[in-house]
Amino acid sequence: MKNFMRRGALLILAGAALAALIGCGGDKPDPLATFIIGRGADSGSLDAAQVNDGESFKVAELIFDTLIQYARDSMEIEPGLARSWTPSDDNLTWTFELRRGVHFHNGDLFTADAVVQSFQRQYDPAHPLHKQGGPYLYWIDLGMDNIIESVEADGDYRVVFTLKKPYTPFLYALALPPFAIASPRAMQESGANFGMNPVGTGPFKLLSWSAGDRIVLERNDEYWGGRPPLKNVVFRSIPESVTRLLELERGAIHLLEFIEPQSVPKVRENPELRIFEEEGMNVGYIAMNTQKPPMDDPRVRHAVNHAIDKQKIVDKLYGGLASAAKNPIPPTLWSYNDDIEPFEYDPEKARALIQEALPNGFEQPLELYIMSNPRPYFLDPKSVGLAIQSDLEKVGIPVNTKDNLEWQTYLDAVQSGEHDLGMLGWIADYPDPDNFLYVLLSKDNAKKPAGNIAFYKSDALQELLLEAQRESSQEKRVELYRRAQEIVREDAPWVPVAHVKDVVAARANVANYKPHPLTWKHFWRTSLTAETAP
Repeated sequence: MKNFMRRGALLILAGAALAALIGCGGDKPDPLATFIIGRGADSGSLDAAQVNDGESFKVAELIFDTLIQYARDSMEIEPGLARSWTPSDDNLTWTFELRRGVHFHNGDLFTADAVVQSFQRQYDPAHPLHKQGGPYLYWIDLGMDNIIESVEADGDYRVVFTLKKPYTPFLYALALPPFAIASPRAMQESGANFGMNPVGTGPFKLLSWSAGDRIVLERNDEYWGGRPPLKNVVFRSIPESVTRLLELERGAIHLLEFIEPQSVPKVRENPELRIFEEEGMNVGYIAMNTQKPPMDDPRVRHAVNHAIDKQKIVDKLYGGLASAAKNPIPPTLWSYNDDIEPFEYDPEKARALIQEALPNGFEQPLELYIMSNPRPYFLDPKSVGLAIQSDLEKVGIPVNTKDNLEWQTYLDAVQSGEHDLGMLGWIADYPDPDNFLYVLLSKDNAKKPAGNIAFYKSDALQELLLEAQRESSQEKRVELYRRAQEIVREDAPWVPVAHVKDVVAARANVANYKPHPLTWKHFWRTSLTAETAP
């Protein structure tokens, strides 16, 4: 513990020195060596195995490596820390050959033991690291206890995964940040504080973390993928979107996500800035807590859907960057069921359904939790939430809002079921409907801390989702997921609100940056040019 405290103090001192250069005035000896990213909220933890939010993942992806990763220019997978992999004939055994000569940031050699430890701590209650820190959220959300039987070393550079059942998206799942490989010694030394002291094999390592302000990463000169062009990457937390844009315009930051739609034309007209825009693979939704009256009544949930004018919200608050949603998966994902009829905006029908379900009216106002942190699916969450509150009150549904919670506190609240109506969304981890439908709507994930924050439990849906996980035929999987979307539409645990384009604004001197719909892993290739350096 004393060694840990000493290391933490050194990190803070080093970070303070760097912060004086990159964010608090002072001379900049090399303005092209430090890249500064503005974002709406801080990370919750940098132990990706114990979180499930994008603000944590994007930083963790630069610190850790996974066995398999997505290619830079596509959604195909490619080798990461594993050089190759071979399945058995029944797809229940997968053997991975590992890279040699790779080191963790603390100098330890990467071997099969690190892979085993990184996975065993998540699934084995007897493992000494299992109870350190919080729950392993993605392991829970993806139902990995029902999929992975064991992970074992076969020598120093071979690992064997044994599955309990065939799982078609298995390789995609291994590319996710929660299944990155961590230093066994660092996990043991830091214990429950490993999320504040992460040690991986990635292109950058943690230099300092000032909670609520900034995370500073330092280049890993020995990175197996090649030496990153940048010496430091800084993630600054700037909650106000207007302030983030002003910081970008004056050159205090190099890149920002989640630009407000009304600001896009302004950015396009500024020769010192540029826009990166592509179709997103996401959904923003309002989850209705189906375990709480009156949201346990499907008639009330249908009424809420009919009461909300989604098209008006998209037109007024997304500036042409989004489309109104009707399904829990985006139209860019295979098996999307376009034959499903959306809930029409029909206030009279909403009033009739409320009268039928609740002839004496609501006993008390519904609690609508509005996220404070902008995300790709809700670029201006408070405005969207207030518009939804207004629509609901117009049909006689009383609503109180809770909109001032810090991001991690907000996630904890909705995953614990404190809400009647909760605003949240999802960005694809891998290009498979399983990643949306199973993670967000299965019975398995309606347990606290829930990935299914509607706490929706459908036996019919569950059966389809599990069958689709086992099925190898793409044609049959399409049919199963189309039927799944029909069940969700009828039961209406959500109000699907919007699918949004991915939009990033950056300084014109940002080079070699290529946004990817699924990962930040390749950000380490980004550099800065001298023409318009901030």
